[in-house]
Amino acid sequence: MTTKISMLAIDLAKGSFQVCAVGPDGAVLYNRVLSRTRLATLLAEQPACVVAMEACATSHHWGRVAQRHGATARHEVRLVPAVYVKPFVKRQKNDRADAQAIAEAASRPAMRFVAVKSQETQGRAVAFRTHRCLVRQRTQLINALRGHLAEFGLVAPKGPASLKVLENALADETSELPGPVRKMGSIYLEQIARLTEVVERLADELETASRTDATLRRLRTIPGIGPVTAGAVAAFAPDLDTFDSGRNFAAWLGLVPRQRSTGGKVKLGSVSKMGQTDIRRLLIVGAMSVIRWVVRKGGSSNSWLAALVARKPKMVAAVALANKMARMIWAVTTKQEDCRMA
Repeated sequence: MTTKISMLAIDLAKGSFQVCAVGPDGAVLYNRVLSRTRLATLLAEQPACVVAMEACATSHHWGRVAQRHGATARHEVRLVPAVYVKPFVKRQKNDRADAQAIAEAASRPAMRFVAVKSQETQGRAVAFRTHRCLVRQRTQLINALRGHLAEFGLVAPKGPASLKVLENALADETSELPGPVRKMGSIYLEQIARLTEVVERLADELETASRTDATLRRLRTIPGIGPVTAGAVAAFAPDLDTFDSGRNFAAWLGLVPRQRSTGGKVKLGSVSKMGQTDIRRLLIVGAMSVIRWVVRKGGSSNSWLAALVARKPKMVAAVALANKMARMIWAVTTKQEDCRMA
């Protein structure tokens, strides 16, 4: 039976995996549950075929496992975005139906697939998300301390820059803060200091990598892109050579208007937000920083940007500039040249 299998559609999980085997004619040969060990054995012993999975948690790991194995040749891995699998689920939602839906979606000739990421690329993503997670935790602790002290009449502005105000308030012996509040406040400050130390160390590592790595250094020549944004592009974006143009890359990021067009009437709405969230958010933040600089300086040598800021709201201009930055990222990466501003 194994020689007749043309596709293995796998519904991923932690311990048990639903595997739907499909023949060359599209008929389902079997649809059964396998353990982790049995799945790895199947991928190793099965002759080369298409291995289809949803692009979700652990899919890149199993994609790399499938690419390394195959009895006669390596398997062809197809990772299907989950949003493209959902329309093929028939009636009830269960593992068997999901596995069969993955097989249906992966067999479509016009289907779009996600490239399997290498371990190095996923390692960069872990470093980026760890930095972001720790920054978020530090912000939560600072806001919690601000909220507690506000109950006793001690108000401080938002952000890490105002942390010194909170420290001085807790250290002031003349204030009427109760002892337990001072004790809990010192615990908050200790935790914030530890997180700040780790955050700064990770930021320094990103800064160093962006100077030594040729690709990251090239991305930083684009105005509005710093080490964090460059690291996010390297961690989350696929090989940019797979995009035909910078416009396609910007559309992949979701930096294009949402369309509600019918009957030849084109209706464009707000930004679609259907692409890579981390890169899109950082590009918009970087674009906003460039626009603030333009407004503060009272103009820009870039006539396009100056005219855009003059006639559009700042956020609309920031999204438009982020779209242009995405196209510049594609250009400098595929051509392997530094950014040259006109």
